[in-house]
Amino acid sequence: MQLNASTRRASAIKAGSRRVQVKVSARFSNWREQAERSAPSTSSYGSSSKSSSGVEPKKILMMGGTRFIGLYLARDLIAQGHDVTLFTRGKKKVAYEIPEDTPSSFAEYSRKIKHIQGDRMDFPEVERKLAREGFQVVYDINGREAVEVEPVLKGTKSTLEQYIYCSSAGVYLKNDMMPHREEDAVDPKSRHKGKLDTEELLRKSGVNFTSIRPVYIYGPLNYNPVEEWFFHRLKAGRPIPVPGSGQQVTQLGHVKDLSTAFVKVLGNKKAARQVYNISGERFVTFDGIAKACAKAMGVPEPELIHYNAKEFDFGKDKAFPMRDQHFFASVDKAMADLDWTPEFGLVDGLRDSYKKDFGRGTFRKEPNFKCDDMIIEAKKGSSFSAPKAAAASAPISRSSWR
Repeated sequence: MQLNASTRRASAIKAGSRRVQVKVSARFSNWREQAERSAPSTSSYGSSSKSSSGVEPKKILMMGGTRFIGLYLARDLIAQGHDVTLFTRGKKKVAYEIPEDTPSSFAEYSRKIKHIQGDRMDFPEVERKLAREGFQVVYDINGREAVEVEPVLKGTKSTLEQYIYCSSAGVYLKNDMMPHREEDAVDPKSRHKGKLDTEELLRKSGVNFTSIRPVYIYGPLNYNPVEEWFFHRLKAGRPIPVPGSGQQVTQLGHVKDLSTAFVKVLGNKKAARQVYNISGERFVTFDGIAKACAKAMGVPEPELIHYNAKEFDFGKDKAFPMRDQHFFASVDKAMADLDWTPEFGLVDGLRDSYKKDFGRGTFRKEPNFKCDDMIIEAKKGSSFSAPKAAAASAPISRSSWR
């Protein structure tokens, strides 16, 4: 019987969750000495000339890399002169166009990006395939559980210099003191518990690691309906339901700024065995996001309808794309250590996302206004009728933007 990916992942995690151990090799133990070396690499990869970031070219493995964050990060690393290989199941195109591509830039990326096909949940296969490659740096973009990281560490232990992990700011425990800082308490019951376990595994392994904790990520090709949720409603000319007072404070970070931060930790001595929050520099209310999205689209500010979520039974449907609480984090540490500053303000970043994705007629998920209609009818006593102009607008395609 053939198992699907979700079943394989669950089975592998269950089998390995009782005891996740990584032997501390001499190479991992000496991570600090390794990070401080200044001599050119003796690896057979490339030349010893430094990239524009001042880091010598590295042979890099990226776990994942065929959607959203990975699409931008792989390009940034290649542009810095690094040799980048993606490890994926091969179900998606390895070289996938992004809106910023020109024919020549995409052709160059397609020539340079490399690929190893395999199932991450087949742990022996992962270790075997990686052991012969000599990777110096791992960017783990799609790891969810600690047991998934162990075979990657084993397969790269003889050559690994740095392990860079994509965690989540969702690991923090709710706190009366905001914004969240890297030293704040974490929530062992978080739905991102696997990310926490992975960070702990990396600490105990002795490897030179850096963990990045994004807040909400947005930008072109976003597969999570963050800005897209608002864009669908604004395009349809609908009021936007917002839970509570709408004054809940949160934070969005552009995918390109996140990619830049990932690049900045590579070979950075200050980033050794550190955790960094990464997001936009400013905070915003729920109401403010709706208004910023309207401004980015060039449409009038929407009508906002506030509601008490406890008064409704939405079933399994999601009535709002963000957690109904204050949720934002300080990026001061990253700005100080990494020489990194977010390029995008919120409205400019949303405009970039809209013009390069949704505004071109592409999106990831069909709009679902079922919860909206329940709220509108309860609050206004009648269902929503779309304005004629909005109703007559051209249908939006889910197809690739190009």
